[in-house]
Amino acid sequence: MQEYLPLASFLFLGAFMAGSAMLTAKLIAFESGPNAKKNEAYECGVETFGDARIQFKVGYYLFALLFLIFDIEALFLFPCAAVFREAIGGVSGLTAFIVMADLGLFIFILGAGLVYAWRKGALKWG
Repeated sequence: MQEYLPLASFLFLGAFMAGSAMLTAKLIAFESGPNAKKNEAYECGVETFGDARIQFKVGYYLFALLFLIFDIEALFLFPCAAVFREAIGGVSGLTAFIVMADLGLFIFILGAGLVYAWRKGALKWG
């Protein structure tokens, strides 16, 4: 039980510091009511116009979906290529087939997500 004492003290200290910072900010904060300038989005000094949800006619979740499709695909393909090269080097053909079947299924699932986003119109800019 002695070895968990530093972990418990760090957890307690972290929770105490975070809680005290939030409490201090709440006590000394100046709160003003909502106004038009306060509710405006800040984008490096550029005046805002329109509504992105209406303008693009697709939700932000589709953009997030596209990002995840391409990001995870790039992240996953490199280790699969390394495993496949190693599988071809000295392991049976069945192992290489299983690795490639798994990779093919993964790419098929990502392609289905891409086709879904394409049909929803998420790839049309403008």
